[in-house]
Amino acid sequence: MKPILIIFLLIFFSLVIYFFILGQQSKSKQTPGLIDGHLSKCPDTPNCFNTEIKDHARHYISPIKTSGNTSDSLSKLKNIVRNMGGIIQVENENYFSAIFSSSVFGFVDDLEIRIDTKNNVIHIRSASRVGRSDMGINKKRIMLIKQSYKKKSIEIN
Repeated sequence: MKPILIIFLLIFFSLVIYFFILGQQSKSKQTPGLIDGHLSKCPDTPNCFNTEIKDHARHYISPIKTSGNTSDSLSKLKNIVRNMGGIIQVENENYFSAIFSSSVFGFVDDLEIRIDTKNNVIHIRSASRVGRSDMGINKKRIMLIKQSYKKKSIEIN
């Protein structure tokens, strides 16, 4: 075998093993959960987005405005998340968390949704548990949830 091919194969298999290990590490971590009744701040990595913390501009996306019934909103959101492949882990009165797993290496992303009844908004946090890159999936996930929620709300009215 040519030396360049051997080097290429060594690098390729090293990367596969590295990503497999990261995927396994992500499975052993937990969803951050609420901190003092609010979603956790994103870490400094670019693979987390949050609608609740405005001063963390790189990670901020505007929340969903709502005037509807909290239980109806949660029910709609849970259905949206399940239809997207999310597995709901924790459910409370105005909050739930779910996980999404990638099909190749099993990377786990956390999704948290909290309804702020005082300000009539729905806050969402989507974050990868490990690594730095998510190929934009966490931001896309929040945008898709927002779009689907608004569509479902229009269909009902």
